[in-house]
Amino acid sequence: MKWVVTLFASAAAFAVTGCAPMPAASTAPTEKPAVSTEILRFEIPADALGAHDPQLGAILAKAGALAAAQKQPTTILVTALAQDLPYLNQAIWKGVPARHTVRLSLENMTAGARQPYSVSIKPTQGG
Repeated sequence: MKWVVTLFASAAAFAVTGCAPMPAASTAPTEKPAVSTEILRFEIPADALGAHDPQLGAILAKAGALAAAQKQPTTILVTALAQDLPYLNQAIWKGVPARHTVRLSLENMTAGARQPYSVSIKPTQGG
């Protein structure tokens, strides 16, 4: 499953390097662009999810470990069909150490028509 390696490598590179927006080349005063606070976001290929691919499970566990390693309260948002959420949640929690120090919140959102399945890790807002 070459796509899994590429997906994880891309996700890991993004998590390590971040993504800083480039300032607009304009002399007129403008509003500051919104800065993304996401730590990591990736889409889940439907075929890997349908097959409960072991490599997908490993990536989800690593996402859980990454969220648990943050110094601030962190939210993991999983977007998928309702019937897939228990599998995804369980795979993510497998990567969270029993004694993690950060407060983690796992939220689920049911995917709509033509909406990609995804996992997003970000600092918890207001908390």
